[in-house]
Amino acid sequence: MITSIFSKSKPINFIIVAVYVSILFVVTNYAMLFSDLNTALATIFKWGITLFLVFLLDFIVAKNNLTQSNSYAILTLGLLFGMFPEAMSHLDLLLANLFVIFALRRLISLHSKLNIKKKLFDAAFWIALATLFYFWAILFFALVIVALIYHSQNDFKNVIVPFAGVITVIILLLTYNILLHDVYLRPSNFKRYASLDFTAYNSKENILKLTVLFTSFVWTIIYYFRIIQDKNKKLKPSYFIMAWASIIAILVAIIAPIKNGSEFLFLFVPFSIIMANYIETISERWFKQVFIALLLITPIIGLLL
Repeated sequence: MITSIFSKSKPINFIIVAVYVSILFVVTNYAMLFSDLNTALATIFKWGITLFLVFLLDFIVAKNNLTQSNSYAILTLGLLFGMFPEAMSHLDLLLANLFVIFALRRLISLHSKLNIKKKLFDAAFWIALATLFYFWAILFFALVIVALIYHSQNDFKNVIVPFAGVITVIILLLTYNILLHDVYLRPSNFKRYASLDFTAYNSKENILKLTVLFTSFVWTIIYYFRIIQDKNKKLKPSYFIMAWASIIAILVAIIAPIKNGSEFLFLFVPFSIIMANYIETISERWFKQVFIALLLITPIIGLLL
């Protein structure tokens, strides 16, 4: 039933996901919504970013033909927020993830061969900006290198351009610090904390969620790498960039200093696209339903454990 509704790309599908995510957001952030004015406004801002992320994913997928004409990507994104609602509670993470998605959008669009230097500059700029909000977002700079390998092997100027984007962010940061704090850099600009302590996952609910997430991810990404070979040659680099983005997101989650589910936020968009590519190729309708139902009921079962 659910897969039938989202098998076509329709405006109503975005509305359904937006309403579902909004309900999740209110339940997760209820106390902050009805706190003091500043906290409430900050929480509403987080809600706006969360909804914009759904819209942005839908736009990127449609604009770059990353899936067929369906809404499986935004459906998966909504279900991932259901599994890890904590991802909607941290403004720094939401902003960093948004900027990384902006960078991904520019890198994916390189297949058009238009404005390559501008897109490389923008991608590096957004990733550098994301790093100011969440340091380990810096690992996504590897995607720029991957894009250079695919699209600019013989143009040395294109190699320099991304570093210009990074330098621009550094100059803006220095200017901001000098004007407001009379220093060049502040310790809070780069919080380089990491942790390999996974004791936070030592509960039945978290074990269930992580088992479902990683099983689904491994299953779909193996299939995803197989189907890339059959994709349009022009679009192949975009598919590879999305796959590498998901792998980097897993690495970011592994070393994240705080492990409460929010660390998987960077995985949501690339995994949603990978999952959508898998679902749309399944011929057995019941199998599609099982995959979606699994993501839907996992958080419910987790609450009962």
